[in-house]
Amino acid sequence: MKRQHRRPLPEANLSFLDVISCGFGAIVLLLLIAKVGDPAALRETEERMIGALKNLQTRLFDIRGESVTLEEQLVSQQQQLSELTERIARLQVKLAQVKTQSSATAQSLVREQEQLKLVLQVLSEEMLRLQGPQFSSKNDLVGGIPADSQYIIFVIDTSGSMQGGAWQKVQKEMLNILDIYPEVKGVQVLNDMGEYMFPAYRDQWISDSEKMRDNIVQTLQRWAPFSNSSPVEGIEAAIRNFYQRDQKMSIYILGDDFQGPSIRQVVRLVDRMNSATRNQQKLVRIHAIGFPVQFKVGGEPGSAAIKFAALMRELSYNNGGTFVGLNSLN
Repeated sequence: MKRQHRRPLPEANLSFLDVISCGFGAIVLLLLIAKVGDPAALRETEERMIGALKNLQTRLFDIRGESVTLEEQLVSQQQQLSELTERIARLQVKLAQVKTQSSATAQSLVREQEQLKLVLQVLSEEMLRLQGPQFSSKNDLVGGIPADSQYIIFVIDTSGSMQGGAWQKVQKEMLNILDIYPEVKGVQVLNDMGEYMFPAYRDQWISDSEKMRDNIVQTLQRWAPFSNSSPVEGIEAAIRNFYQRDQKMSIYILGDDFQGPSIRQVVRLVDRMNSATRNQQKLVRIHAIGFPVQFKVGGEPGSAAIKFAALMRELSYNNGGTFVGLNSLN
């Protein structure tokens, strides 16, 4: 019996199946792709991208604006730096000129000092020749004020005009007076009525020291006893209570006006108190400082101020002292 052989499949049929399979797969793939690409999701993504792009654009504009501002600031600072550099250069030139002038001035000063030393040497030799080797100075003057006293008493006008117009100046002048005497054996402070600044030291000297001088000036700031603007009582208390033989003593009167009836009467009274016998040397020196409280700007001083100046000039002249009239309260 003959075997029946199977007829081979034609090649065209296999290719057809392949095409069908591929086409089907492509359709499935397209369906899958279409399903994944959801339109809502795409729109959301697109909106986010657009928003991010806008933010980036806004930031870019900001950065550009900041860049322009920084460039302007840089230009301005460069201009300032250039101006400062030029100014430094000019100052350096001026400094060099000043140094040159200073050097020339210093050299000139040295030459003048050498010449002055030579002149002083010549004058000293000439004075020594004229005066002789036995000559010695009899006066100890500082600013025209004899500063040979061992004891000092201040007699201060504590009236309202002095308190209101010259009190700070009074404190400064007291320091100036004390500076004339680096060291004294005793000091005392009275007002023109003879009232003591420190009642505990009544009728006795206060030992001199830097601490006590500071205490006097500080106490003066708030010290305001009654005053009649006449120094007679203060001078009398100073001479009668403190003068002792063989003690060099000075009285300093500080005031602005005199309200007493007679200048001549005060002068005669002080002359009697300050001399043990007629024509004898004065017991104490009397100095005076006048404060221009009563002087009006552009006008004439008051009569009381004129009387005070006349009285102090006479008292200081008659009693071996000096009268200083201040021209300013500053």
